[in-house]
Amino acid sequence: MPAKFEPPHELPARLLRDAAMIEACRERDFSRAFELVRAKAGIFPSLIARRCDLTPSRVAEVIAGRREIRDIAVIERVADGLRIPGGMLGLAPRGWETRPPSAGSLEWQPQESTSQCRWFLDSDDDPTDPHFVAAMIERQLPQLYSGANFFGPAQAVPSALRQAQTVTSALDTATGTARDVLLSAGSRVAEFLGWLYQDVGDFGRSGYWSDRAMEWAQEAVDQPMQSYLLYRKANQAAAQASAQKAVGLARAAQGIVGTTPGITALAAQQEAQGHALMGNLKAAHDKFDEAHTLVSQCDLGDADVALDTSYCTPTYIEIQRAHCWVELGEPLRAVDLFEAELTTLPQVYRNDRGVYLARLARACVVAGEVERGIEAGTKALAIVGQTGSARTMGELATVAGALESHGDDTEVARFAGRHRLVRDRLAAGQAEYP
Repeated sequence: MPAKFEPPHELPARLLRDAAMIEACRERDFSRAFELVRAKAGIFPSLIARRCDLTPSRVAEVIAGRREIRDIAVIERVADGLRIPGGMLGLAPRGWETRPPSAGSLEWQPQESTSQCRWFLDSDDDPTDPHFVAAMIERQLPQLYSGANFFGPAQAVPSALRQAQTVTSALDTATGTARDVLLSAGSRVAEFLGWLYQDVGDFGRSGYWSDRAMEWAQEAVDQPMQSYLLYRKANQAAAQASAQKAVGLARAAQGIVGTTPGITALAAQQEAQGHALMGNLKAAHDKFDEAHTLVSQCDLGDADVALDTSYCTPTYIEIQRAHCWVELGEPLRAVDLFEAELTTLPQVYRNDRGVYLARLARACVVAGEVERGIEAGTKALAIVGQTGSARTMGELATVAGALESHGDDTEVARFAGRHRLVRDRLAAGQAEYP
C-alpha cells in the first residue's frame, strides 16, 4: 500500500479543450485558469492549493487578481498538480504525460490526444439523465454498505470508485436541480470511499475523499451531510490519536443547524472518545450518556437510505464506551461491557465484530486475563483474514505486542504464529491495492 496518497489529478477532457482554458493557460492567466478549474471540474481552491503545494490564501489572491504566478518552478507545480499538459503552459512535456493511468484514478484517460480516441469522454455525447444516475447510485449504495459491513472494505472500492467517476463526469455539464441531485449522491459516494480507505489504513486516500465529499455537500447546501462529514473527520482524527482535533471537529458537527438526531448522536459519542483519549473521564461519559439518549429517541424510519447511519444504535454507543474504558485505565469494565454488547450485534456487522473482538482481546490482556484475550483475539483473526480491516489488525498488533512477555506459553506462541500468518498474507494482498 502506498505510504503517501497521490490523489486523482486528471482534469475533465472537455475542460482541457475549452477555448477559455486554452487561452488562460497560453497567457499564464492563473486567475482565469483556477476559476475555470473550480467551475468546470469542481476542484475548489483549497484542493487546488493542496495539489499545487500552495497556501490557500495565495490561491485565493491569485483568483481575485491580486497576485500573479510568474516563477517557473511554481508554474511547473501547477502543471503537475492539476495535470495540465506542459505544452498548454509553454513548458516541456511533463514526465507523467506518457504514463499509463493508475488503477485507482478517478477519470480514466487514454494516452492518445486525438479526437478519435477522446470523443467518448464528452458528457454531451452521453444521453443519460443525471437524475437517473443519482437515483441509481442511491439505490445501490445500501447494498455496497451491507457488503462492506460483512465482507470488508476492499470488495466495495471498485464499485464506489466507478460511481464517483460517473458523478464527476456528469457534473461537468450538469446545472440546476440536476446538479444538486448529483452533488448529493456524489457526496455520499465520496464519504463512503473515505470510510473504505480508512478501514484499509490509507488515511491519505481517506482524507482526500472526505474533502471531496465535503466540497460537494457544501455546494449542495446539504446541512446533515456536512454535519456527518465533520463527525467522520473527527473519527479520522481520533484514529490518528489527535484528541484535541477530534473533540473540536465533533463539536462542530453537533453545531450544524438542520442535522438529524442520529448524526448528532454519532458526533457526541465521537467527542466522548476524544475526551477519553485525553483522560477526561467525566466529560467522556457525559457525552456517551448524551449520545445514548439521542440514539434511543431516533426514528429509524426517517433515516437517509443513501447515507449509512444504521449502525448508530444503543449497542454501538456502548461498544464505543467499552473501548474508552481501556483508554481510561479500567479494562475489566471494558471486558464486561464488550462481552455483553457483542451478543446483540447483528450478523451483518461482521467487519466491525472483528474490530470489537480485537478490542476485547486487548482489554482482556491489559486486565491480565490472557487466556480470554487469546480466545477473543483468535476469533478476530479469523474474521480479519476475510475482511482485511486495518482497524482490526491495528488492535491485534497491540495484543500481540502485549503478549510478548508470555512468549513461553504454548497458546501465546500459537496466537503469535497465526497473527504473523494473517498479517503477512494481508500485506501481500494489499501491495496491489488500487
